[in-house]
Amino acid sequence: MAQFTEEEKTIRRIDRRFNKGVVQYGLIEEGDKILIGLSGGKDSLALVELLGKRARIYKPRFSVVAVHVVMKNIPYQSDNEYLKTHCEAYGVPFLQYETSFDPSTDTRKSPCFLCSWNRRKALFTVAKEQGCNKIALGHHMDDILETLLMNITYQGAFSTMPPRLVMKKFDMTIIRPMCMVHESDLIELAALHGYRKQVKNCPYESQSSRSDMKGILRQLEAMNPEARYSLWGSMTNVQEELLPDKID
Repeated sequence: MAQFTEEEKTIRRIDRRFNKGVVQYGLIEEGDKILIGLSGGKDSLALVELLGKRARIYKPRFSVVAVHVVMKNIPYQSDNEYLKTHCEAYGVPFLQYETSFDPSTDTRKSPCFLCSWNRRKALFTVAKEQGCNKIALGHHMDDILETLLMNITYQGAFSTMPPRLVMKKFDMTIIRPMCMVHESDLIELAALHGYRKQVKNCPYESQSSRSDMKGILRQLEAMNPEARYSLWGSMTNVQEELLPDKID
């Protein structure tokens, strides 16, 4: 019986979870051209690696290109040469796109929202320019569950970021191929492959409540080690007859 090293076990576990998400939610189809949003963090670096490796498998055949969006008015430093080298190692073309936003244009929205919205707008622009039909984002299972908890807590809505979202208005599909991959998996992968950390200096970063939800998810898993799977399953097991009727 074959004996695997700890590194091989980690890679096999990540590949298994990654492939499960891609297949279960039908995220990649024949002829797809996929744009990867490459922020420079461990998650997007892992997405380049995983999709780059999968693109070498001929069924289904698809191609990928990565773009790093530079928000000129945010002091966020990225080593673009490193990002380019990382992409080239997995056969993924690298692009850079510059944009900016003015937080005073809509004081009703937080700077984080405006920054995120403008980054997403830039991704759609580049995807159209490159002839892509899908945009891949580096959200993992923890991100999706944390968003679920945030929306329940702050929005009063049972919703999250789906693995596949068809944007009919823009003729584009958003996919999250790492939807079944745990954040702990990606931390291990980053350490194994020596991902270089990018320097962050965002003046608005402390305004995010996502870190609080990370703590809540950890607390739930301390109560029940299978909590993340229960939360995930709940999204497709909505028992409406056991919920209050909506009152107009």
